Amino acid sequence: MRRIFEKSTSVVALILIFTAVISCEKDFTDIGSGIISNTKFDTSSLLVDIEIENSPIVSVKSDNISAEPGQYLLGVHASDDYEKIEASIVSQLAISTALQVVDDANVYDSDTTVVTKVDTVFLRLPYQVTLNDDGDAYELDSIIGNQSKAFNLNIYQTSTYLSRLDPTDPSKVNSYSSNDVDVFEKTGSELNVTTDFKFLPALTDSILVKRWLSNGALATIDTVTYTSSTTSTIPLPFAVIPLKEDKIKELFLDKYESAEFDSQDAFNNYFRGVILEATGNEGSLISLNFSGTVKPSIEVYYTNSVVAGGVVIDTIHKNDSFLLSGIRTSTYKMEDKVYPVNNQVILQGAAGSEATIKLFGADSDGDGLADKIDELRDDLLINDASLTFYVNEEVDITAIPYQLFLYKSDETSFSHIKDAISEGFTSFGGLLEEDEDGNKRYTFKITDYISDILSGETGYSLNTKLRLKVINKSTDLKSFVSISDTIHKNYSWNPKAVTLFNHSDINGNKKAELKISYSEKKN
Repeated sequence: MRRIFEKSTSVVALILIFTAVISCEKDFTDIGSGIISNTKFDTSSLLVDIEIENSPIVSVKSDNISAEPGQYLLGVHASDDYEKIEASIVSQLAISTALQVVDDANVYDSDTTVVTKVDTVFLRLPYQVTLNDDGDAYELDSIIGNQSKAFNLNIYQTSTYLSRLDPTDPSKVNSYSSNDVDVFEKTGSELNVTTDFKFLPALTDSILVKRWLSNGALATIDTVTYTSSTTSTIPLPFAVIPLKEDKIKELFLDKYESAEFDSQDAFNNYFRGVILEATGNEGSLISLNFSGTVKPSIEVYYTNSVVAGGVVIDTIHKNDSFLLSGIRTSTYKMEDKVYPVNNQVILQGAAGSEATIKLFGADSDGDGLADKIDELRDDLLINDASLTFYVNEEVDITAIPYQLFLYKSDETSFSHIKDAISEGFTSFGGLLEEDEDGNKRYTFKITDYISDILSGETGYSLNTKLRLKVINKSTDLKSFVSISDTIHKNYSWNPKAVTLFNHSDINGNKKAELKISYSEKKN
């Protein structure tokens, strides 16, 4: 009778397992990876050939309806080795309650008039930043590409209603995908003052707002800054895109006390959202945090001049903010790129490319199992199993991902590999590392997965393949909430890219491989 044992995670577990196999054996040694060393077992390892190939993807889920990614991409990134991406953002705006241009608290005589003048309007986009080594200033973070080259940015009003319910079947939850570029229709011309605003990331940490009286005289100048907390004295860098003052006054201020501003729902139906559209062939790609202390918003600064007898008798300066909030989604316009079939595979996040991996080869005897599985089923204790992928460092690695992720696909559904749950995502692996010779690589521990397949504890279909992708752990795995949640939801906003060596023999000791360490009962 053939018997295969799964790896053990503790000394107690090892004793329990082997009590059923070998009586009176007490000289077990657990050396961390689960390898057994004693007089009854031999330890060894083997390399199993795998097949890995490119798997381009058309789109990924990119909205915040079922899960909030927190991060949204804006900008352009072009590389000769990977697909160009133009990343844009679509978002509703949030309004405050009881917005008024002139507050009820300000009561004036009947012979006075209040003249409202918009001082400035701009789109505020806070950068992600880190403190420098001295801790006295910020440095820009989460930007890839050529920051010395500008991409074009235009802001539009959309006439498309963003809905949480599926418009074709309101009993279902709606969703938006990264390739829904044509779903969101524009209305009117761009809202930004300068068409094709040239966006260059910069450490701007303040803006001067000139306050004007109704007679055209300069009233005062405000210096506007933002900080990460009330106790911080270091201003946060942010981007400013000037918007058309007259247009924003017409769309917002002039409507404050109308039915369109009675509620958030009424406003969402009236002003359905904004499109932040990035275009161009060069520039950089910026990851914006919509969950930070300072959030992206449209900022409106205006001055109310109270006039009596042709003289300004009172001046009230106001500022209203409209956060980019509610339903949000990203659109990724990806360049169609055909990768050659060679000794490499391409991984690119967002809506670029993943890879599929076939572990055990063909089933030539037709018994429903790969021949290699039949061969490996023996009196074995699987101590360790790992998949390793080496980086081709001769291609573009300026935006190399810090982590990859491995999951399972049977062509109809996606699910997590057992080790991601049993060992936790940290032990599961996938982090960028270097071997003893300094070669960059990614390694995954899939011991439980391989043990279950070889023991027959889990069914294995020849249609089941592993999929390898770029990931940002902190946001892409938000759907993973418990050990019972085995379904992998394919979020992917991380746009980084890497080229890996595949399984071809021409790659030598850098070819992709599955290594299995085991203990086998002596004859």
